[in-house]
Amino acid sequence: MKNLSSEQIRKEFLEFFKSKGHEILPSISLIPDDPQLLFTVAGMVPFKKIFWGLEDPKYPRVATVQKCIRTNDIENVGRTPRHHTFFEMLGNFSFGDYFKKEAIEYAWEFLTQRLEIDPSRLWVSIYKDDDEAFEIWTKDIGIDPRKIVRMGKEDNFWGPVGPSGPCGPDSEIFYDLKIPVKECPDPDKCTPACGCNRFLEIWNLVFTGLYQDENGNIGELKRKNIDTGMGLERIASVLQGVKSNFETDLFMPLIHKSENIFSVKYGAQESTDISMRIIADHARAATFLIADGVSPSNTERGYVLRRLIRRAVRYGQLMGAADEPFLYKYVSTVEEIMGKSYPEIVERRSFIVETIKNEEERFLKTLDQGLAMVERIISTSKKISGEEAFKLYDTYGMPLDILLDISNEKNVQVDVESFNRHMEEQKRRSRENLGVQSFVDSIYESISNFKTEFVGYESFESESKIVAMISNGEETGSVLSGNEAEVIFDKTPFYAEMGGQVGDTGRCEFSGGYASVIDTYQKANLHIHKIKVESGTLRIGMNVKLIVDERRRKSIARNHTATHLLQAALQKVLGDHVRQFGSYVGPEKLRFDFTHNSPLTPEEIEKIIMMVNDEILKAIDVKTKIMPLEEAKKIGAMALFGEKYSDTVRVVFVDDFSKELCGGTHVSNTGEIGIFMITSERGVSAGVRRIEATTGTNVLKILLDQSKMIENLSSKLSCQKEEIENKVKILIDENQELIRENGTLRKNLILQNVKEQCENSRKNGKKFVITKVENLNSSDLRDVADDALRIFGKGVVVILQENDEKTTFIVKSTLNNANEIASNLSKHFGGKGGGKGEMAQGGWNGKVDTGKVEKILEELLK
Repeated sequence: MKNLSSEQIRKEFLEFFKSKGHEILPSISLIPDDPQLLFTVAGMVPFKKIFWGLEDPKYPRVATVQKCIRTNDIENVGRTPRHHTFFEMLGNFSFGDYFKKEAIEYAWEFLTQRLEIDPSRLWVSIYKDDDEAFEIWTKDIGIDPRKIVRMGKEDNFWGPVGPSGPCGPDSEIFYDLKIPVKECPDPDKCTPACGCNRFLEIWNLVFTGLYQDENGNIGELKRKNIDTGMGLERIASVLQGVKSNFETDLFMPLIHKSENIFSVKYGAQESTDISMRIIADHARAATFLIADGVSPSNTERGYVLRRLIRRAVRYGQLMGAADEPFLYKYVSTVEEIMGKSYPEIVERRSFIVETIKNEEERFLKTLDQGLAMVERIISTSKKISGEEAFKLYDTYGMPLDILLDISNEKNVQVDVESFNRHMEEQKRRSRENLGVQSFVDSIYESISNFKTEFVGYESFESESKIVAMISNGEETGSVLSGNEAEVIFDKTPFYAEMGGQVGDTGRCEFSGGYASVIDTYQKANLHIHKIKVESGTLRIGMNVKLIVDERRRKSIARNHTATHLLQAALQKVLGDHVRQFGSYVGPEKLRFDFTHNSPLTPEEIEKIIMMVNDEILKAIDVKTKIMPLEEAKKIGAMALFGEKYSDTVRVVFVDDFSKELCGGTHVSNTGEIGIFMITSERGVSAGVRRIEATTGTNVLKILLDQSKMIENLSSKLSCQKEEIENKVKILIDENQELIRENGTLRKNLILQNVKEQCENSRKNGKKFVITKVENLNSSDLRDVADDALRIFGKGVVVILQENDEKTTFIVKSTLNNANEIASNLSKHFGGKGGGKGEMAQGGWNGKVDTGKVEKILEELLK
């Protein structure tokens, strides 16, 4: 048997199937072009439409190494030798070309000849009724019939995804690890049918030759297909002679990273081994998700990424991680292991590092708050209710599995059933919000085979015919004056809202009246025009004249072309990691969301503004070209992440400065934009920034308004315009001086009150004094504590301060026990604290309770 690295295994696999006439295709993104899937979960995902018969294959046989994400069994990751969230699937596929015989022969040849695996170590399972596969394995391959196990539908039949679809029996190949397994009920007669883990499944060959209808009836497909999958991590563990996937070259460098960071040894303790395996797995998954454009958030893909990062951080804390980020340090190791095969993680490494680090920092802050809440809950109860668990998830971003880990450590229960009910209630409310629209959408399904002809690139007007109308949620034949409706025409010059660009407005003129077109949007192939009949009666089948609001459309076009220039400038100034994350293009402004981890500096913003305006002043022709999608990708045309594109696309060119896939409307020359101005830049979520900008006469209006404001300031400040800045500086300095004087007075008043308390406590022979203050900064708080201790003389002084439902405190002591007091005080209220013997500080979320503080101190200073 060959001893191969993971890189060599990928190469051997692809070269083998290339020699067998397979087209080698690259891995697709982890974000598939499939609305039914959150992630790419298997090697067959890119070919789903082919398997369903919805699309003809370009190649009869292909092979891939596909990156995948699955989180359905995340609780097993790190606790078993084989479970992962991110993994690679080696697969060969046939679309109506070869079938069972060739698929089995190729798999056997690759394993036994190319990889030189001992055939005596290989076993096979087949579907219980698949005599054809049995004949191939025994007669053509020559495998001992005793090493073929027949299994039922639950094990060896690949069912349809959903109630209907392609399906078929499969045959799995197992590697006999030949290790004694304590759980095995009958070691002498053990086979792959036994669940004792002696046999490792390494390859699944699915014979997709059947189709199941909605009633469960199964028939044969006209075009029989082959779908195979072999996990790279599993076959690597076999070839590298290790007991676990985590001991292969895909994971061990990450394990070693943990050993260095946490000063632990892998193999020394099961609990730390589990933590190291989880961190290694999640570091890989997070790296690849971010490389493919996912940012941490509280919904869908972003939430999965956030959950992975937060789980890893939590397991790092179990190994003694300090309250500072560490997971981002693994990205460079993932790059070393896999960067050669996946250059996207090399190209975006710095962005991936920043994204993970920022998310870690964010979670560490909320984790403190969440843990404090957990401490408060369990201080009075040994059970966390579903409502409390949901609040921890919804408010503090604490995933349920992390809460369950914590609850196990604290020996408390979580009402998971109630938590799930709260989650379902939230989902139900979301579904209800979509209910009314889904009813209206169903009406359009009856004409979904119709396609509106769009003529708006060439003209602002068209002679059109009414195809359908909906009013008040029902189809109608006529709409009277004063009423609104959604209207579909056979052709239209109105651009439908799409790709961030707002829909057109305008007029619809017809015999005997006219209507205002309020908005235009798209459903499937249909342009829906929201109209209000101003006079006359609009009837189905009527010929009308459609007229777009030209002035508004041109303003939108200026902003849209400027958006393309902005995206190109952002990549040139900030780096290739910049990706569009969303946009809005209207007549008054444009909004552009993009991936970037830090605020733009004034210098960067100025450079971007100047770069865009330089392209405007060059008066470059804006050209469009229809071309194949693959050709557009080859020339480097930018595409919107997650957008679904057809095989033929429209590319908008601004010389060599910008190339972008886009169906929107644009100026014909950059000079028409006039001028470009950024009006704001801010963060909108983790790793996503937002720029708002505008163009043309909108910029002139802003400049005129600013000029008026400067005139008004000049008048109110009684100075010349050029003196405004200096005059404002003088006023600010005077105001700061007044604030300082006020602060000194307030501090003196506080100190007088503290002095009285200290003198009273000293007279009463107390060992400590507790005082509560308000609105002091950290420096003044320390000064008050120093003065209080000086007045008190000998003992302990605790100064408490409450701001925004949060308590902070400082401890000063002549008994060299300030650190002990701060730690105990913080821990009691679910916070954190510490320092040195003479001075320490801390805090917690919640209000001040001086009575409890006094009792704690009395106990500590007995």
